[in-house]
Amino acid sequence: MESVQSPRDLRALSRRQLVQLAAEIRSFLITKVSRTGGHLGPNLGVVELTIAIHRVFDSPSDPIIFDTGHQSYVHKILTGRAQGFDTLRQRDGLSGYPEPGESEHDWVRNSHASTALSWAEGLAKGFRLRGEQRTVVAVVGDGALTGGMAWEALNNIAASPGLRLVVVVNDNGRSYTPTVGGLANHLAGLRTDQRYEKTLSLIKRTVNRLPLVGRPVYDLMHGVKTGVKDVLAPQSMFSDLGIKYMGPLDGHDITSLTNHLEQARHFGGPVIVHCVTRKGRGFQAAEEHEEDRFHAVGRINEITGEPLSASVQATWTDAFAEAMVQIGQRRPDVVGVTAAMLHPTGLGRFAAAFPERTFDVGIAEQHAIVSAAGLARSGLHPVVALYATFLNRAFDQVLMDASLHGVGLTIALDRAGITGTDGPSHNGMWDMSLLGIIPGVQLAAPRDQARLVAALDRAVEVDDAVTVVRYSKERLPDEIPEVAHVGEGLSRVDVLRRAEGARLLIVAYGQFAGMGLSVAERLGDQGVPASVVDPLWALPVSPDLVRLAGEYDIVVTLEDNLVEGGVGQKLRARLAEAGAEARVLTFGIPQQFLVHGSREEVLEEIGLTAARASLEVLGAVLSGTPVEEESADRPA
Repeated sequence: MESVQSPRDLRALSRRQLVQLAAEIRSFLITKVSRTGGHLGPNLGVVELTIAIHRVFDSPSDPIIFDTGHQSYVHKILTGRAQGFDTLRQRDGLSGYPEPGESEHDWVRNSHASTALSWAEGLAKGFRLRGEQRTVVAVVGDGALTGGMAWEALNNIAASPGLRLVVVVNDNGRSYTPTVGGLANHLAGLRTDQRYEKTLSLIKRTVNRLPLVGRPVYDLMHGVKTGVKDVLAPQSMFSDLGIKYMGPLDGHDITSLTNHLEQARHFGGPVIVHCVTRKGRGFQAAEEHEEDRFHAVGRINEITGEPLSASVQATWTDAFAEAMVQIGQRRPDVVGVTAAMLHPTGLGRFAAAFPERTFDVGIAEQHAIVSAAGLARSGLHPVVALYATFLNRAFDQVLMDASLHGVGLTIALDRAGITGTDGPSHNGMWDMSLLGIIPGVQLAAPRDQARLVAALDRAVEVDDAVTVVRYSKERLPDEIPEVAHVGEGLSRVDVLRRAEGARLLIVAYGQFAGMGLSVAERLGDQGVPASVVDPLWALPVSPDLVRLAGEYDIVVTLEDNLVEGGVGQKLRARLAEAGAEARVLTFGIPQQFLVHGSREEVLEEIGLTAARASLEVLGAVLSGTPVEEESADRPA
């Protein structure tokens, strides 16, 4: 492996050396990713495929776009970044996704699914207009073809017969779990039907035995071969689009892959190369892990695959999973919907208990929301479980299909707020700001398990509006009891700390409720008494919260969301409308893309800590400086 520092080095290797290289890369990946965590299974499955692509195409002149980007680890190794894997997904280390700042071989920061074909089509059209003879390669895998955007791109690719574009379908039959839907079934048919190869072999043996003309006749039988394939292993879905189709191929046979990719490169138009791979290949623990084939792992034993540290404390996801089963037992009208995230979101437990009431729609968040709206109209109450960052894709559907129609559905947003190691695309920092402009949306950000259960219980009772429950990826905090409360239902505000003579109110919710108490304690130590409240339902802003905040001189808001469009800004506006004179200091996530690192490192960098907030607030109190126009969202 040491002899390969760039893709060009691959072309001097023999077949035996390439096979050895593939084995070394697998061993390297298992060792390194076991120590750092990351997307192990997808990359073990594309070792030979990535080697073959880089042997045939001239990266970076020929762009190689990965969809999704988490299958790019082998690409990083072959492009000279093996030495960086000790820092994978760590602060100032190697990104877990393609990163143009790391290498000229990375064209796109591709971390969300189903976008690569659109990128590739645009690049290929641009090169053609510029008169450049470059070929663009899009590697599509891990269920990304279930996304509607991929088919929008294919529709346009098919309309450009001269486009130098090769679509490599990495068909491992899975996203996290086995890929669902009609396309998956079709690919499975192509993948598993052996009648084509058997029939073609029989034809070849028979024709080749013909005296004198056998071999020439067979070489001219392209039409016969195509007809056999169409009958026995139908591939018309692609050919009818007008796109050349090759496959299915053994995605672990470097020689075969190289030969077919060479043909695709010289075809002169769009080509789909269908490659069958096995996710987790070469690591027994991954291959036998039916849930997700080690799609993404933490630190694990590189021999057994067992986690190096047992999880002794439940996560928010665990709490959601348990609550959903309990709701399902009481409410036969409640159904679960997810977009290829059955187990990562915790909905797998609900599916195990109520399989007929669980729907995995594949990587298709837009469809998930509108399908859920249809389920709601039919008289059911759907709970759509997504990662917070993936809801961004379905904003229009929440707005125009769910909220506009006044249907009752619940969206559970896992990984809300700063997530850290997966980088800027995976921080769940936009959902509240986006949802906050949609009429009628009700959003809860519970501070502990008891409040999560209560929020879900209330959410599934709402039959005329979209309800949202957002929560962190972190471990569950200890229960934080209220000392009192004001208001009821959607308007309820829990008082977490009441300080005698306080003229300063801290508003903190969700994962930051504990931070609010810590800030109040620090301020109290400095002689500044502060009360703390938690608006259980952050959206819409509670009238009781506005009334309560108006009784204080200074209001501080802490939130694991953008400052722009957050509760703090909304509360400031409502206080102004009410004629209140309270000054508002907001703390939240700045309006910028945040680099990868641990959650703690990211929060420290943006100044979103109890220590920093306490210092800022204390300075404002002591100086008497008006702060109603200020936001504490600047880096430390």
